[in-house]
Amino acid sequence: MVETKHVVVTGGGSGVGADIARTFHNGGAKVTIFGRNETALKRQSLPYQVCDVTDASAVKKAFEAARKQHGPVDIVIANAGNALSKPFIQMSQEDLSAMLAVNLVGVFNTWQHGLADMVERDWGRLIVVASTAGLKGYPYVSGYCAAKHGVIGMMKALSLELAKTGITVNAICPGFTETPLLARSIENIVATTKMSDVDAAKILKNNNPQQRFIQTDEIASAAMWLCDEASRSVTGHSLSISGGEI
Repeated sequence: MVETKHVVVTGGGSGVGADIARTFHNGGAKVTIFGRNETALKRQSLPYQVCDVTDASAVKKAFEAARKQHGPVDIVIANAGNALSKPFIQMSQEDLSAMLAVNLVGVFNTWQHGLADMVERDWGRLIVVASTAGLKGYPYVSGYCAAKHGVIGMMKALSLELAKTGITVNAICPGFTETPLLARSIENIVATTKMSDVDAAKILKNNNPQQRFIQTDEIASAAMWLCDEASRSVTGHSLSISGGEI
C-alpha cells in the first residue's frame, strides 16, 4: 500500500523515527526524514531536511524542499518529541512550555504543513507517535503527560474534521520503548537515586504487564498497518502498544 507514497517522518534521525523511516523505505515508499541533528540524519542514508518542528517557518520550508524532491506528501508521521523528568513543584513555566512546544505544537506544525497535499487528492494518513502518557499519568513527567494528552485531543478533533474524506488521523501510544530517550531516563533515575542501571530499568519495566520494554519495530509495524487500505475505517484512534498496561 505504501509503494510510491511520499512519507515524511519527523524525529527520523534515531530511535523510533529511524526505524519507522527504514520500514517504510523497505516497503517501497519515498521517505523524507526531518530532524534537528544533521549528523544523525545522515547516518540513516535517506533524503532528509534539517528543521526544528517547533519552528513553523522552518517546517514549512522543509516540506517545500521535500516536495521538490519526492512530490506531494501522502503520509506524515509526527514522531519528534522529548521528555523532561522533574517533580511538579520544581517545574518552571519554561519547562512546561518546552514540553508543549515539541510534543504538541511540533505535531500541529508538522500536520498542518503536510495536510494540504492530502486534502487536494482526498487521501492521506496523519499519524502521531504519542505515548501511554497521553492516556494516563506518570509521576515526575507532568509536563510531558500534559502535552501528550493535548496531542491526543487534537488528533481526535482533527479526525472528525476529516472524517468524510479519505484522510485518517491516528495516534500510536507506546509504553516505555527501548530508545536513546529511554536510556537517558534510566540515567536520570540512576543519578537521582544512586541505584543500579538494572534496578532502574526494572522499575520502568514494571509498568508493562509483560515486564519488558517495547521495541521500535513494533511501533513501525503499527504505523505501516495504519497506512494500509485495510485500516481506512480506523481514525481518531489511540493505539496502545504497551503489553497490556493500558
